[in-house]
Amino acid sequence: MEVDEPEAAGPSKVKTATYLPVDDAHPFDLEAYVSNYTGRTIVDRLTWAIQQCPTIAPQALQVALSHVQHMRDPNAYTGLYVVYEQAVASGVQEGMPQWNEVTDMGQDYVEELTRRNTEDRTKLEVELKTYTSNMIKESIRMAYRDLGEFYRSIGDYQSALKHYQKLREYCTTSQHVLDMCLSVIELLIESRNFGLIASYVYKAEPALDATSNSLRNANQGPTATSAPPNREKIAAEREKVQSKLDLAIALSHLAQGTYDKAATYFLKVGSIKSLGNWIGTLISPADIAIYGTLCALASFPRSSIKAQILDNDNFTLYIEQEPYVRELVEAYMSSKFKTVLEILEKHSTRHGIDVFLAAHVVNLTNLIRSRALVLYFQPFASIKLENLSAAFGWSPQYLEQQIVSLIQAGEIEARLDKQNKILKAKDTDQRAALYARAIKAGRDMQATNRKLVLRMRLCVLYHFSYPVECAHECLYVPILNDSQQADLIVKHPKGQQPLPGHSSEMLSSDLY
Repeated sequence: MEVDEPEAAGPSKVKTATYLPVDDAHPFDLEAYVSNYTGRTIVDRLTWAIQQCPTIAPQALQVALSHVQHMRDPNAYTGLYVVYEQAVASGVQEGMPQWNEVTDMGQDYVEELTRRNTEDRTKLEVELKTYTSNMIKESIRMAYRDLGEFYRSIGDYQSALKHYQKLREYCTTSQHVLDMCLSVIELLIESRNFGLIASYVYKAEPALDATSNSLRNANQGPTATSAPPNREKIAAEREKVQSKLDLAIALSHLAQGTYDKAATYFLKVGSIKSLGNWIGTLISPADIAIYGTLCALASFPRSSIKAQILDNDNFTLYIEQEPYVRELVEAYMSSKFKTVLEILEKHSTRHGIDVFLAAHVVNLTNLIRSRALVLYFQPFASIKLENLSAAFGWSPQYLEQQIVSLIQAGEIEARLDKQNKILKAKDTDQRAALYARAIKAGRDMQATNRKLVLRMRLCVLYHFSYPVECAHECLYVPILNDSQQADLIVKHPKGQQPLPGHSSEMLSSDLY
């Protein structure tokens, strides 16, 4: 059987991989970036950096290898090897050293690491079986926790999640449930499985309330002098957990693309100290500043940006970790949108190398660009396109594309005169709009008053009622004669059509 060979794809069909640049226009300091993290996070982020930016691959590989050899995960080593070989094959940077020239770690290292992991896993499983046969509940819980931490350390996230979930059956206190939820949330963030984070955050919140209440009740003793320090300690512990939950749900919303909710939760995160061991192992303060600011600029109005970012003393501490973030916000608030776009372009490599932010950089930049164009045009009745081009630093053709897309989306109510190169706002009859708003407000007030009158009459008639037992509840049924039933009808004003639903047919939900 003969098979025809497929035709070669034309130039328009060939997809070339795009890589992030590192040059004078897009500076990136790898040393400063890596110094914000510890442990496995360094390897994960450097592996992603090599994949997205082969220019820094040799330097990133040296740093990653120094941390890989202290880990127990053979997949981290193999993943690093694969992405580096791809970077070398891409040919983006000439003269890149081969893997064998950089390190002597090879297949023998992977086999030895796998053997040691198998021995440790067998030991932990034997301990679990022993505790299970002895029916020691607390020991079983600890054994499942140790197995979950082991699987997480070797990169088997599915098995780790399975054993962490088993902990719930053996939790005897609310503190145990809270610890289990935090362990799972930390695992989900590390494995970038953001879909399950929200459910475990909602499970952790009641456990946090129960733990705080139990500690507060336990510390209420006969001595009043020890109460204030204990209350402060309980509040501090609660803030630590709540900050982690806010950060987790913020990352979840960021992954889902709901940037307004993500910004709200990022700005609610407590102090840097309250995040404890999450700083460095999962995320850095600079990351929180970047995520929160970009999401806020893409979704918040100016008044909220000023109140929740510039006037937020707590979030200011995060912004200080990345000085350009403050420049970005101040330029946006000062309507220096050309500067805003230049800062975003300058640090696009920093944003694209981030494992959490990379998938959203384009969307966030487009949203910020669109909002900036809308804000700039708001005070004008008409404006020349060349003035807009100078304000944003765009070419006239690109500016026209942006304006047309915003008009079609309904974000700018204007017309584009392509012949005279003028953008004109649509004329609105302010007098007619004012009358329409006044009429609508009057109708709403009229409907509300009718419902209030009906409710007041029902409250009066409530005194003439008798109890009826129904489904373990005692209901009061009003005794109405013909005149009282007629009194319940609230007549409509003369010359006005009745609103949908007769007043005597209104549901109880309409009365409140």
